[in-house]
Amino acid sequence: MKHFIAAGLTGICAVSSAWAQSSVTLYGSLDAGVAYISNVGGQSKWMMEQGNTQPDRWGLRGQEDLGSGLKAIFQLENGFYTNTGAMAKANTLFNRQAFVGLTSDKFGSLTLGHQTPFSFDVLDPFSTAYLGQSWYAFHPGNIDELADTGVVPYDNSVKYRSPTWYGFSAGAMLGFGNTTNFSTGRTMGFSLSYANGPFKAGATWSNEHDRSVAIATTGIVPTFQGQPSATYMADKVENMGAGASYSFGKLLVHGLYTRTKLESNGHSDTFQSYDAGANYQFTAFNSVVGGAATSTLDGRRWTQVMIGDVYSLSKRTQVYVNALYERANSEANAAFFTAGVSSGRNQAIVLAGIHHSF
Repeated sequence: MKHFIAAGLTGICAVSSAWAQSSVTLYGSLDAGVAYISNVGGQSKWMMEQGNTQPDRWGLRGQEDLGSGLKAIFQLENGFYTNTGAMAKANTLFNRQAFVGLTSDKFGSLTLGHQTPFSFDVLDPFSTAYLGQSWYAFHPGNIDELADTGVVPYDNSVKYRSPTWYGFSAGAMLGFGNTTNFSTGRTMGFSLSYANGPFKAGATWSNEHDRSVAIATTGIVPTFQGQPSATYMADKVENMGAGASYSFGKLLVHGLYTRTKLESNGHSDTFQSYDAGANYQFTAFNSVVGGAATSTLDGRRWTQVMIGDVYSLSKRTQVYVNALYERANSEANAAFFTAGVSSGRNQAIVLAGIHHSF
């Protein structure tokens, strides 16, 4: 009997140890508030806004320790709208990310599935929209893919991220079109990052085929490169950029440059953005954020500024207020990202809300 009990306890300990080596985390973010937009199609607009400081989402991430520093990992993430409960991309559950892979401290990570590009992973953290915590501060049309929208992640993709060597890390990514023509729908990207104390920097390059681009949301209508703006699809997109940030104690400064070349029907146009800003942490609970960006495409220019205040009620809950202003040149209409196109050259947004993460 003693031997039987001992064997049973040993088995229980072994099972407990196996469970302890695996973990699954449920996480998410909800954000909602009220916004005033000065001009959408010639009229002012009051609305309930959502996903301003962070996109509304929920997800599962997990890992299993396989021994010798090797782990199996996965992530499933769904975007949705707090104000309506609808999914961010219709009929697609895990629209933000869905991948599985292996990771090692020595060899890096290799993942496969529906994954965000390096423009989101590496460049977005240097943008005013990310550091200023304001969705509307992304550049017109999100042409440079800094925000994770329904058309940004690469389907059928393989992504490799290297371990860190003396502060440097690199990445490579390939998305398959899953057709008999290898180039149709193919995406390819590379990244290089560096971090050393208060200084961070990153650069990316990507080449994408047959990509849908939200040209109409910039106010360019009815056509672009000989296609209807509302359904514009580029034959080829070359997207590159570089950014950096430096922390001086309570003050964080950041800068970013992106360049996106759009090609279709024998046409070629380049979208460029310059973006810079600063965050100042007045207290452990309160920070003021601000920044500015100017973007150009096909003779049009959009220049935007934003300022905001974020107050933390706890580690998980914040309240915030933002004010944004955009002015376009004489060839364009003002059009903050996802706010709607103004009937003129100017557009302003004032909003306040609450964000909670779990």
